[in-house]
Amino acid sequence: MVLPTIPKDLRGLRACLMCSLIKSVDQFEKEGCDNCEEFLSMKDNIDNVVDCTSKNFEGMISMLTPGDSWVAKWQRINHFCKGVYAISVSGRLPNSIVRELRSRGIIYKSRDTSR
Repeated sequence: MVLPTIPKDLRGLRACLMCSLIKSVDQFEKEGCDNCEEFLSMKDNIDNVVDCTSKNFEGMISMLTPGDSWVAKWQRINHFCKGVYAISVSGRLPNSIVRELRSRGIIYKSRDTSR
C-alpha cells in the first residue's frame, strides 16, 4: 500500500504552483513534488522549491481516491497522487519554466482562482 504524502507540520506549508499539492518546504526539497518532479525538479533544489511553490494558498482537500472523487475532478486533480491539495494557489510559475513546459508539450494552467 502506498501512503499519501501529507504535511508533517502545519507551519511553513507551501503548495505546488503546477498541481497544488501541499507539503512543507523541507518535504519539497527532500522528496520533490509527487506529481511534477519530472519537469519541475524541486528535489534537492531549494531555488526551484521557492520558484515553483507558493506559501499563499486557500483551503485544503485531502484526496485518497482520486478516480472516484467528484471534488478531485472539479479541482482537476483526479489524475494526481493521493495527498493534501490546495483549492487555490496564488502566484504563477516563472516564464522560463512555462516556456520549458510548452516545449515539452505540457500546457500550464494556473491554480490561482482568485482572479
